[in-house]
Amino acid sequence: MTKSPDAGRTRQALRDATMASHDRVDSLFAGFSLDQPDDYADFLSAHSRALSALEPAARPDQARMPLLEQDLAALGVAQPEPLSLTAESSDGYRWGLLYALEGSRLGGAFLSRRVGAGLPSAYLSATHGKGEWLAFQRALDGAAAEGGEGWLNDAVQGALAAFALFAEGATAQKAVTHG
Repeated sequence: MTKSPDAGRTRQALRDATMASHDRVDSLFAGFSLDQPDDYADFLSAHSRALSALEPAARPDQARMPLLEQDLAALGVAQPEPLSLTAESSDGYRWGLLYALEGSRLGGAFLSRRVGAGLPSAYLSATHGKGEWLAFQRALDGAAAEGGEGWLNDAVQGALAAFALFAEGATAQKAVTHG
């Protein structure tokens, strides 16, 4: 499968529109030390707070919440209270949520290398298989092409909502841990 020059056009538009929100989330999560069991458990709990609300609305092909629950259980940590998401019903909004979730899978590949020895990493290790990221970008581009007027704006709103939920999860977990 060769890469078409247009593959990823919608992803790039979403990336450009959500860069500040993405940077904020990265900054909030940078404070968690993934090689320390307590910090890593807090990192996973923060993700769990957001992911438990996002996956039911986004309906990804490969849900990662069961893997996250497995890692938390292996650390002896109870599932945290999930955040709530008031999801819009538009197709574009759902694709925006998916964009953020699939992008977090890419980040998981990098982060999984920072997880301490002996700590569970099923969630962060659930990365894209060969060709899956390109296939997602093509599906995203196809959905955008069929979506009509307002689709991209809805997708941006969905991606921003996902980033906001991850930021809220990090902030909530830090408040629980540090008071």
